[in-house]
Amino acid sequence: MARQGILRAENLSKTYKMGKIQVPALNQVSLEVEKGDFIVIQGPSGSGKTTLLNLLGALDNPTSGEVWIEDTNITRRKEKGLSQIRCRKIGFVFQFYNLIPKMPALDNVQLPMIFAKTPQKLRRAKAEKLLKSVGLESRLQHTPSELSAGEQQRVAIARALANDPVMVLMDEPTGNLDDENTLNIMRLLERLNNETKQTFILTTHNVSLTRYANKVYFLQNGTLTSSPKKI
Repeated sequence: MARQGILRAENLSKTYKMGKIQVPALNQVSLEVEKGDFIVIQGPSGSGKTTLLNLLGALDNPTSGEVWIEDTNITRRKEKGLSQIRCRKIGFVFQFYNLIPKMPALDNVQLPMIFAKTPQKLRRAKAEKLLKSVGLESRLQHTPSELSAGEQQRVAIARALANDPVMVLMDEPTGNLDDENTLNIMRLLERLNNETKQTFILTTHNVSLTRYANKVYFLQNGTLTSSPKKI
């Protein structure tokens, strides 16, 4: 059975203006993503990884090129349409978690579903199920300050899955974790990918994380190249 294409980026370039100086961040990047992919984009700091994720996630517009999510060209959408795409089709996980400090884990996970207008009873039940899936069923009412770094990142992963996104974009999700928590998070993502066929696109400077991927790319100086990977 043919796999389903869910994202296509074509010749993406991004240039930032700093006064009179133009600073290129991405140069003619193209990428195709299929449902169930676990993609790792590896590269050093300053290589353009965050810029690329921002373009794929409809958080920024390219200087040139196009991004398609399923059958929608997001580079031609206005902000109202983009906010709906971000809410319903894309999950985000960041290096520093970005959890709401005063909200317990259960409420943090429910938050995207509020924006998606999911009924309250369904929100709570689904948030509980997601937190259980990441091993935090006993931590539902704990606020971020009461959770370890690894637990906070697991809450962030559960939150990213709340609206059944087409894909989850992860910007250095283990960059703030020690080796043990990095291993735990990567094994969790691997399990979720295998069990639910959730699509993950993860950026990292850590080359050891590429072993979890079915597709590996290297980004340097704004140029993306594919790397050999046995599946």
